[in-house]
Amino acid sequence: MFHLANPDDIKKGKVTDVYFERTVRVLKAKHIDKKVTAEVRARILPLDYPWAVLAGLDEIAYLLKGLKINLWGLPEGSLFHPFEPVLFIEGNYSDFACYETPLLGLICQASGVATRAARCKKAADGKSIIHFGARRMHPGITPMIDRASFIGGCDGISVSKSAQDLGEEPIGTIPHALILLAGDTLEATRMFHEVIEPRVRRVALIDTLADEKFEALRVAEGLGKDLFGVRLDTPPSRRGDLLKLLEEVRWELNLRGFNKVKLLVSGGINEKKIRELREVVDSFGVGTWISNAPVIDFSLDIVEIEGKPFSKKGKRSGKKQLWQCSSCGTRLILPSKETVAKCSCGGELVPLLKPIIKEGKLIKNLPFPQKIRQYVLEQLEKIPSFLEEPRG
Repeated sequence: MFHLANPDDIKKGKVTDVYFERTVRVLKAKHIDKKVTAEVRARILPLDYPWAVLAGLDEIAYLLKGLKINLWGLPEGSLFHPFEPVLFIEGNYSDFACYETPLLGLICQASGVATRAARCKKAADGKSIIHFGARRMHPGITPMIDRASFIGGCDGISVSKSAQDLGEEPIGTIPHALILLAGDTLEATRMFHEVIEPRVRRVALIDTLADEKFEALRVAEGLGKDLFGVRLDTPPSRRGDLLKLLEEVRWELNLRGFNKVKLLVSGGINEKKIRELREVVDSFGVGTWISNAPVIDFSLDIVEIEGKPFSKKGKRSGKKQLWQCSSCGTRLILPSKETVAKCSCGGELVPLLKPIIKEGKLIKNLPFPQKIRQYVLEQLEKIPSFLEEPRG
C-alpha cells in the first residue's frame, strides 16, 4: 500500500495534531467554546525572500466548505509579504480547530512550490520554464506540486496525470534510456520522430554518448525542419563551463543555418543558473529546485474572541484588512473596521482580502489554474529585476 491519507479522513479533520482533538474535548466538556477570528500569516519567508505566492487556496476551500465558518482571503496567486494576513477564519473554535493542521499543510507547501516557480520564471526573463520535479517527491502529491508550479509561472509540466487535471498538454523530450537502448542519439531521435504523434515537438537529448556540439549538428542535419530543439542534461562531472558549451553549440548550429533550433537545459538548474544562462538558453527544465521548495512558514493564530481583539503576545490582535494603492502599489495593514482615505500619492486604496466562504458555503467559483497563472505573471512584471538577485 501507499502511505497516503484518505481524502475523506482529511475532510473530516482526522489528519490533525492530537492536541487539537484534546482541546476540543476540553472546550465541550467545560462549555467554554467561543466564537473566534483566526488569522493566517507568515512572519518570515524562506531565504529572506521579499515576496511569496499564495497557493493551495482551492484545497483549503474544499477542506473548509460545509463547516459553520466564514473564510476571507487573498485571491489565489496573490503575491504577499512578511507579516501580511492572507486568510481569516471566523467561527466557533471547536468547528475548525481540528482543521488547522491540514489547512497549514495545504497552504505552506503549495505556496512554497509556487513561490520557487515564480522566482524561476522571473529569473528567466521571458524564457520558458518546464517543471521536471515529479521524481523528487512522493507520487501521491505530484498533482498538487505540478499545479502549484504551473500557477506559479511554469510554462509546462511533464506528468500526464497532472497535465490532464490542469487541462494542459504534458511536456517532455527523450530520456537517456531510449538513446542507450537504441545505441545512438540520431537513431533514437529518428525512432521517436517515426512513432510519436506530430503534435509533440521533437527535442533531441544530446549529452548521452558523445560531444554535445557534434551530436547537435548530427540531429539537426538528420531531422532538418522537423527538429524543434536540443536538450543538454550534461552530467556535472563533464560540464566544465556550461555557458561556453552552450554558446559553442549555438554558434555551430547558427553557422550551418539551424538558427531556429532551440536550446533546452536541464539537470540541477536553479535561479542562479537560470540567470547565468538565460541569454543563450531558450528553455529550462527545473526539477528539484522547485519541487523541493522550502515551505512558507505560515501560522494560524486567534486574534479575536467573541468580537473583541485578543491574541497571544507577539501577535497584533484584531481582524485586519490589507490595502493596496492602485497607483503606486503601497500596501497597508489596518484594523478591518477602519475606513481608509486615499493613498499619500493620491491613488485609490483597494481592499485585498475578500470573502470566500460564508456560513460554510462557497460564495463564488474559484478561477481556473490558467487564470491564476496569468495573474501571477502580471504581478511579476511589476517587480523590478534588480530587486530579485538570488539568495541561495
